[in-house]
Amino acid sequence: MPELNQRIRHLELPERMQRLPIDDRGFPVPYFVPWIDGKPEFRGFDGEKMVICVRHRRCWLCGEPLGKFMVFVIGPMCAVNRVSAEPPSHRECALYAVQACPFLTQPKMRRNEKDMPEHLEPAGLMLRRNPGCTLMWTTLKYSIFKDGRGGALFNVGDPERVEFFAEGRAATREEVMASIDSGMPTLREMAERDGPDAVAELGQQYSKAMELVP
Repeated sequence: MPELNQRIRHLELPERMQRLPIDDRGFPVPYFVPWIDGKPEFRGFDGEKMVICVRHRRCWLCGEPLGKFMVFVIGPMCAVNRVSAEPPSHRECALYAVQACPFLTQPKMRRNEKDMPEHLEPAGLMLRRNPGCTLMWTTLKYSIFKDGRGGALFNVGDPERVEFFAEGRAATREEVMASIDSGMPTLREMAERDGPDAVAELGQQYSKAMELVP
């Protein structure tokens, strides 16, 4: 196996991920990543891989079959609306991702959208920001629904376990709240457009999410 990047060499690569290719920087290329002109395009996902993961209950990160427990890697604000744009993974794969992925471990890193192919854009409303924290949401089930553009989104099931991370370590309450609070104005604006009932429902969702914050 090619040598891993020095930044992540100290981490134990899960056995299921050891079959993944390594890019020229020394980072494993997750199963979902599309290849364009022989290079991995980390900013998007392969639509066919999405179908395979959902239809055959496979891990989004390693591509191997999932077990009973499924882990969604989401931003803390998604604990409020319980929506993910990506299907679930194994816990060990998700844990490696939140400790090794440059975007997830470096809060100041911004999404590079230069020359981003339109067909690689995720479904739903994506906040153009780094959330600063990452939430591993372990559940036994989920459901799928369509966004306004025909893309697939995931309603994550009730959590069996939640784990918050920042910079590759357990996140503090202050870091988690900063991430949630910075994203709430967008959810609130969307709810206000849908009317008073949507605003009230968002308030209830926020209160439930607060019960999960450490």
